[in-house]
Amino acid sequence: MSDLKAVIVQCGNEEYAISVDVVVSIERLEQVNPIPHLPNYMLGLMRIRGELVPILDFEQILYDRSAKGREEARVVVVQTGSLFIGLLVLDAKEILDIPERALTSSGLMAYSRTPYFTTVANLENRMITVVDPMILSQTLVGMDEIGEYVETQLVQEK
Repeated sequence: MSDLKAVIVQCGNEEYAISVDVVVSIERLEQVNPIPHLPNYMLGLMRIRGELVPILDFEQILYDRSAKGREEARVVVVQTGSLFIGLLVLDAKEILDIPERALTSSGLMAYSRTPYFTTVANLENRMITVVDPMILSQTLVGMDEIGEYVETQLVQEK
């Protein structure tokens, strides 16, 4: 492990960190085209800078309530292998340098249902859970279908 430069986002009352290495951009939630028959955390597709990006409601994934419709909500676009995904969060607050010595994986054993929580930043006045979007995209039910749907849409556009 080494120091972590991360975008800090909020869901519920908690803070989460996403490495800047995988963050492509931070956007406002705009026109989302829904896709039928997908899990409730999947809001649909949004066109961002010419790309079709599936929008996942991270608040829905974690807390079973939506961040959609909140004025301060943001879409954090991340690269996960061949697919860009947008994570809808309550707020994208800051970019923070987290020293390696503050990162710990102790306590994460309780999170067997959330393997995308990779470590916790234990800072002086806050705790921030680090999220790996690649693992998130590989473990959520329905992500295979979402990837296939986006591929189909890209082929039809050409």
